[in-house]
Amino acid sequence: MSHAIILSLETFNPLVIKASHEKLVLVDFWADWCSPCLIVAPILDKALKDYSADIIYAKLEVDEGENMKLAGSYKVRGFPTIMLFRNGEEVDRFSGAKPAQFIEKFLLSNLNT
Repeated sequence: MSHAIILSLETFNPLVIKASHEKLVLVDFWADWCSPCLIVAPILDKALKDYSADIIYAKLEVDEGENMKLAGSYKVRGFPTIMLFRNGEEVDRFSGAKPAQFIEKFLLSNLNT
């Protein structure tokens, strides 16, 4: 079971943009029909448990409600797309399923900036 916050169009601003002024926020833009999304989800979940004091983990199912508007506004072209937010702005991203070592380096490089 994931420990991620579940986002929607309505909750994105307070739970990501505003919260990113206090902590780094990682958002997983995903879809339930997307095989790479299902592959990377448990890897993200495991990696982010170690960083829960420093990073807020959130997921946005792009096919629910009006959520695709957010994917469009951030120019998400493929799924999954993983984005990091700091001080209300996107600071980094990657797309596709990546191995645990890649995700670990991605998180560490952004925590140390």
